[in-house]
Amino acid sequence: MIPKVIADGKKEYDFIKELKLRAENSDKDVVPAVSEIINNVREKGDKAVYDYTVKFDGKAPEKTEITKDEIEELIKDCEPLFLEAITKAAANIKDFHARQVQQSWLTTKENGVIMGQRVRGLKRVGIYVPGGTAAYPSSVLMNAIPAKLAGVEEVIMVTPPCKDGKPNPNIMAAAKIAGVDRVFLMGGAQAVAALAYGTETVPKVDKIVGPGNIFVATAKKLLYGVVDIDMIAGPSEILIVADKTANPKFLAADLMSQAEHDKLASSILLTTSDEIAVETEKEVLRQVEKLSRKDIIEYSLSNFGAIIVCSDMTQAVDFANELAPEHLEVCCENPMEYVGKLHNAGSVFLGNYSPEPLGDYFAGPNHVLPTSGTARFFSPLSVDSFVKKSSFIYYTEDALKKDAELIEEFAKKEGLTAHANSITVRFED
Repeated sequence: MIPKVIADGKKEYDFIKELKLRAENSDKDVVPAVSEIINNVREKGDKAVYDYTVKFDGKAPEKTEITKDEIEELIKDCEPLFLEAITKAAANIKDFHARQVQQSWLTTKENGVIMGQRVRGLKRVGIYVPGGTAAYPSSVLMNAIPAKLAGVEEVIMVTPPCKDGKPNPNIMAAAKIAGVDRVFLMGGAQAVAALAYGTETVPKVDKIVGPGNIFVATAKKLLYGVVDIDMIAGPSEILIVADKTANPKFLAADLMSQAEHDKLASSILLTTSDEIAVETEKEVLRQVEKLSRKDIIEYSLSNFGAIIVCSDMTQAVDFANELAPEHLEVCCENPMEYVGKLHNAGSVFLGNYSPEPLGDYFAGPNHVLPTSGTARFFSPLSVDSFVKKSSFIYYTEDALKKDAELIEEFAKKEGLTAHANSITVRFED
């Protein structure tokens, strides 16, 4: 079910090339439809959102905005154990992200010059949260908590209603715990467009974050520039690096935990042990039989998964850095040994008891991560994602006069005489 590759310096890299093709051009077919939705929402506002909701979902919810009192009532339908889980998870997420908060700063020099940087949260941020059968309350926590810590004034959440037209209670509970300010029942590209442009009821935001289907992802991509977005996310990924001490039962479970996301998800095992490779494949075949998303897992592993046997850990680490995966597990005897050698990964999970779902839900680091090799230059969602920075400069007359000739020379070399003149006129007789 899952292909096996013997690494030889070529086959494994050919696999990377094929793997990356799965994410390319995946939205071309939906761009025209999404563009039309965006334009209609921009022109017609709430009416367009309502019409598209009826068209795609069969009916619109009785009311669009859910009040805080209504959220309190909905939360009563949540199971106590779930409420305990998200409360503890929220505390862990807040604790981790609080350490990322930056302060504004100012410095003065002996000549009277003052310079500094002002750091402040965005005014308003929109969070898209999938609803219905693909409801992810964890996404509410991961997106809203860093935004609030960054000092965002208002967090607006949009989420599709359930089939009965009502909100998902679990998502509402997460919204309350994370500090979401307003909640609107709407989904799809039309909800993203409503956040970007604003409507009669939905306020315009400065940035849109959160996962969604291909229509949501394409809308975010097309609207980048009108608003900021978190990232252009591709299919989910996990890469596991394992030596002979790893447990095949754990490895198989972790590969499948990622494969169940969707058919385009990629789960790869790199191991220096042929025995581990064989036993892991056996465990996949055994465990998959009892899993609810078996068909998706089997398709994902067959088409975009692999077990790659490497000659040594150096070869495995080099491959991991080239692939730059979203999630990277290190299931080795001394996992901390490799922290400084693994340069490209969204999030790294060290040891046999740090599985990827720990990061998805509970530990504290953000689960919104770069995909499709973009971990080479992108970072996970963080407090920094929700702030803007501006610098400021104050020069005295004497300080500017001292450097005037040098600044004028710089400007003249670039052919910008008006720039030079801006300095010159200040010291003319």
